[in-house]
Amino acid sequence: MAKAKTNYTCTECGAIANKWTGQCTSCQQWNTMVETLAETASNNRYSQPAHLSLAQTAPVLSLSDIDAIDVPRFGTGIEEFDRVLGGGLVAGGVVLIGGDPGIGKSTLLLQALANVSHLKKVLYVSGEESGAQIALRAKRLQVDARDLKLQAEIQLEKILGTLADLKPEVAVIDSIQTVYSDALSSAPGSVAQVRECAAQLTRVAKQTGITIILVGHVTKEGALAGPRVLEHIVDTVLYFEGDNHSSFRLVRAIKNRFGAVNELGVFAMTEKGLKGVSNPSALFLSQHDNQVPGSCVMVTQEGTRPLLVEIQALVDASHQPNARRLSVGLEQNRLAMLLAVLHRHAGIAAFDQDVFINAVGGVKITEPAADLAVLLAINSSMRNKPLPRGFVVFGEVGLAGEIRPAPRGQERLREAAKLGFSTAMIPTSNAPKQPIEGMTIIGVDRIDDAFNKLREIQ
Repeated sequence: MAKAKTNYTCTECGAIANKWTGQCTSCQQWNTMVETLAETASNNRYSQPAHLSLAQTAPVLSLSDIDAIDVPRFGTGIEEFDRVLGGGLVAGGVVLIGGDPGIGKSTLLLQALANVSHLKKVLYVSGEESGAQIALRAKRLQVDARDLKLQAEIQLEKILGTLADLKPEVAVIDSIQTVYSDALSSAPGSVAQVRECAAQLTRVAKQTGITIILVGHVTKEGALAGPRVLEHIVDTVLYFEGDNHSSFRLVRAIKNRFGAVNELGVFAMTEKGLKGVSNPSALFLSQHDNQVPGSCVMVTQEGTRPLLVEIQALVDASHQPNARRLSVGLEQNRLAMLLAVLHRHAGIAAFDQDVFINAVGGVKITEPAADLAVLLAINSSMRNKPLPRGFVVFGEVGLAGEIRPAPRGQERLREAAKLGFSTAMIPTSNAPKQPIEGMTIIGVDRIDDAFNKLREIQ
């Protein structure tokens, strides 16, 4: 059987060429030409009989005439994993999960499939490990995988045949970078193979209602390997975060068509696999016998979950012409901006000081509500004076020195009060209308106002 004709398409502008070139002749971008199948009227991989199409031709309806119903879900038996997914898996949904090698992707999915297999028909397609290796892992994790079906295969056409014959309700492809299609001559893991195989599997999921979970490799920059379209065509994208040398793992949802994005699941790696952490705030708070300078606790919001995170700052005299600015877990460019605001609006200069900022526990904070905590931690380190015990803050700091409100302020305060914090310095706009039992609220509007009120309670 002759192979399908291929050409080369630019991933940036979509220009098509008959042969590969290092630079696209249309948009002048380098290394963007990838091999794709040539689509013709007589040989189009997307053409199919009407009864196999994704949906029959439907009439045009008014949006008000369409019933809005919740998407039915089913759980995986792992509470933290279900939280990140938005409540569980969806029939016909496609989930893409990526992370560094050895961080726990296959372990988590094997645990989840073992739980689901007692109620639904599941299939685990392994392209990287043999059946004996997976059986040994299941024995080590002590999971009941008697009903779990396994296939060690990397050819797309054979995998699609197995899905058609077995008709599972949940299927895992581990990993999409090892799968290849005979229609393309490029090697497994190439951009063309990854995009084509993912598109075919997604089409099958939508046609048959099979829930498909794809495991993806990541590049050295931490992004999912392959084309960006891989994240566009799936319904949910999950990322594993955390250090391989640490026992804790974070699973973050960056895209979810069936739930909230930026949800965070916290796991602990044990001898029996990944276990969900019910109180993750305890992981991100250091246990000091006494209050130490340069430490400030803030409440960050990860999806629908408020988390208490300790921000640590170390300010020391610089012995170099250019003072160092280093930030771990927070945006480094924002640190430079906050130091300028600290000097201009609070009169505290750090131009001759090395400033180091760290978010304890390996968590990455992307929201600006950590600004106030960073500035208070820096000031505490410079003065070598600790903040009061039971003190928690949050708030965004603007360039004019104003302190802006943060979303979901009530939930943040309730989480802090639940963990025993007694004093909260927050933006005035976030002050609750009803007092919170056991907690003193200090509302501030400007950064200099925050430092003045802090001196009064220290």
